[in-house]
Amino acid sequence: MLGEIKFHILESSAEKPITYTGKELRPHWGLETTGEYGSLLTVFIGPCEVPTAHLVDWEDRLAADHIQAASMLHVVGEFFGTTLEAGVLYQRLFMVWAERLLREEHAQVKRFGDDLFWDDKKLSVSIATASPVSVLIHWGINIDCKGAPVKAAGLNQLGWSDAEVLIFAKKLVTYYIGELEEIQLAQCKVRPV
Repeated sequence: MLGEIKFHILESSAEKPITYTGKELRPHWGLETTGEYGSLLTVFIGPCEVPTAHLVDWEDRLAADHIQAASMLHVVGEFFGTTLEAGVLYQRLFMVWAERLLREEHAQVKRFGDDLFWDDKKLSVSIATASPVSVLIHWGINIDCKGAPVKAAGLNQLGWSDAEVLIFAKKLVTYYIGELEEIQLAQCKVRPV
């Protein structure tokens, strides 16, 4: 049982942006950053610069890939009391909600597995992994895809400002946490057979 899931939106500024480097995908990063205990989604906007050495996905690491974008909406999730298999399902469920909410305004956004695409260009990255104490997930949605090593798109190409991205982020994590809470309730209200 996951217990209560919280989210925290970090303030970043042009003077001190938060860059996602892959090192943030570690146990208790959210606690260190926000002071919040427990299962948590930490949300921020900033550049993405993940070198090969910090990639968690072995397929990408063996191919000497890297991840880069001038600006992304980042959500770093940490979930306690669950398995990696459940974490991968949480990863996919998040992208289902992201696709659903983005399609309300941009019908051509599509999800394939754990990635979002717009006009056949990659709009997102995501990964789930496990630590000795938790399951960790990073979701990133491009805002400005400049520097991306693949054919990519960003929310700024869809006409979104950073303020609109943060409104979207709050709505997305609220719906997502609501879905996870409903899953927990569904497990508690059934009679065994």
